[in-house]
Order: sequence, then structure tokens, then C-alpha cells
Amino acid sequence: MNFEFTAETILLLIMGIAFGGLLSYLKSLLTIRKHKKELKEYKEHLDRQMQITNAGNSNLVKELEQVKKENENLRISVQTLNQKPGRAELRLLNIYDAALRKMMSQAPGFSTAWENSLQEAEREYEANETGLKSIVSKVFGSGTGVVNENHNIQQIEHK
Repeated sequence: MNFEFTAETILLLIMGIAFGGLLSYLKSLLTIRKHKKELKEYKEHLDRQMQITNAGNSNLVKELEQVKKENENLRISVQTLNQKPGRAELRLLNIYDAALRKMMSQAPGFSTAWENSLQEAEREYEANETGLKSIVSKVFGSGTGVVNENHNIQQIEHK
């Protein structure tokens, strides 16, 4: 193969290389423009996401402050309610109730005696609630014994 380098051939080669370089340059410009546009879209998306996140975080901070205030108010209310008269006795009663329930589950012989005592105490309490016991003690005096009071209550109930 015989190939001669003439001025025309060299000129055509230079023109081909220049044309190829120009096409490559144009392609790279289009690619760069495309990437810049894509980068701009990513930045806008990131900015929107950051604004949304910031708004959500500020709402959460406001809600957290509100919940803290409510918690403090409730804590103060609970302390105030615990300071009311009779609350200490009620607390002690609940503690005794829990202790007795544990005792019943752990000591089998204790439960029957406890149930009998509990039923008797409930009857006495109901008598106090209905006012029969207080009426009897007012009429017959507080010096009467338990047997006399129960007998008197039964007589009043019988009448």
C-alpha cells in the first residue's frame, strides 16, 4: 500500500482532527450543561428538604416545650392533690391493702381468718355509712360495748 503525504492529504488529516476535536468539545459542553442543570435541581431539592425538615423540627421543639409545660403543671397538680387532707391515710390504706394481698397469697392459713375479718369489717363499715351505728351511739351513748351495739343495730333493723 502506497500512501503519499501530500499537502492536500495533510490538510485533510488536520481538518479531520480539528473537526473531531470540535465535535468532542461540543459534546463535552452539552454534557457539562446537563450536569450543571442536574446539580442545580439537586441543590433545589436539598434546599426544599432542609426547609421541610427545619419546619418539622421547629414544630417538634414547640410541641416538646408544650408537653414539658403540661408535665410540670400535672406534677404540681399531683403534689397539690397529695397534700390534701386524708391523702396520706388513703396512701397508707392502699399500701396495707397491697401488703395483705401479698400475705394472702404467701400464707395459706392466713386467708380464711382474713376473709372473716374482712367481711366483719365490711359489715361495720356499711353500718357506719348508713348511719345506723352513729344513731345507736347517739341514742344509747358511746359507752355501750360492741356486743350491745350489734344487738341494738339488729333490734333497730328488726323494727
